[in-house]
Amino acid sequence: MSLNSIRPWRNIERRKSRRIHVGSVPVGDGAPISVQTMTNTDTKDVAATVAQIQACAEAGADIVRVSTPDEASTSALREIVRESPVPIVADIHFHYRRAIEAAEAGASCLRVNPGNIGGSERVREVIAAARDNGCSMRIGVNAGSLEKRLLDKYGEPCPEAMIESGMDHIRLLEENDFYEFKISVKASDIFMAAAAYQGIAETTDAPIHLGITEAGSLNSGTVKSAIGLGNLLWMGIGDTVRVSLSADPVEEVRVGYEILKSLGQRYRGVNIISCPSCARQGFDVIGTVQTLEERLAHVRTPITLSIIGCVVNGPGEALMTDVGFAGGGAGHGMVYLGGQQSHKLSNEEMIDHVVAQVEAKAAEIDAERQRAEQVE
Repeated sequence: MSLNSIRPWRNIERRKSRRIHVGSVPVGDGAPISVQTMTNTDTKDVAATVAQIQACAEAGADIVRVSTPDEASTSALREIVRESPVPIVADIHFHYRRAIEAAEAGASCLRVNPGNIGGSERVREVIAAARDNGCSMRIGVNAGSLEKRLLDKYGEPCPEAMIESGMDHIRLLEENDFYEFKISVKASDIFMAAAAYQGIAETTDAPIHLGITEAGSLNSGTVKSAIGLGNLLWMGIGDTVRVSLSADPVEEVRVGYEILKSLGQRYRGVNIISCPSCARQGFDVIGTVQTLEERLAHVRTPITLSIIGCVVNGPGEALMTDVGFAGGGAGHGMVYLGGQQSHKLSNEEMIDHVVAQVEAKAAEIDAERQRAEQVE
């Protein structure tokens, strides 16, 4: 029984939307919220781009976007798609021909910025290419690249202008009998982005791609994204997310999962609950947690692990985790398994022992899941 089923105040009622597919990944209509990122290699360097995609997939990325600014890039995309372990979204700006080439190269989705791709006739040609090649599309509205007529109308980028831009292009796709699309209305200002997303969520049943664009560095961008995306997800808005950081794309994936984990919307790997440490700590909490994160990075099975420095909160937190260690005195602490006090252990032995306990629990959960699947 999950915590959400016995604690209804933890439940998030997701916005209802229709379902589309990005390759093999379902998006919308209750499908798991997918995590995306984007490569920052030169797309023409196939080996480097594929290597980065594989690293992102290993970190948990469900979908990866690749920039295709020129014909050489869309040509390279064919091999990239062939070698990628996850569906590829082609990022299109300024030239509609790149979208057509990317669709023909095997992209699973075309990300089109309506503010800079050209007129409705060009968009119709892109729609035809997407339909002919089994691609979905993302309407990518961005506060920094709104159409001139909307800037003239509203005077500056604002939620209303972003929503109008998005709805104009939704109508164009739907008038051409194309419904396999999702939409984003991104801004670097979290207030503007949140207002635009709330407005678009009330206006269409299309799946929504969440993002705070150009969020910043790993630290500041993580905070901005957690606030902006976290609040929208809490309201039930969002079917797929991309955290935009000036950092390694793998970090975007990790942060995306952490945001979803914190809201109970997606689980992958070890969720470590740890204290900030203080003078009461019975061992080096900060160093221990850093080491455990590295040692347990290979575990993909959802596991909760509490690492608390003393007995003030340690036992209570351990009651709610699969594996726990609470600091004690005289160089020893208490190990908890399945929320129950199990045995004492020296601090020196703790890291190796906790790693072994987590791996054993993961193996147990995986075996139970496999047995259940065989029964079904």
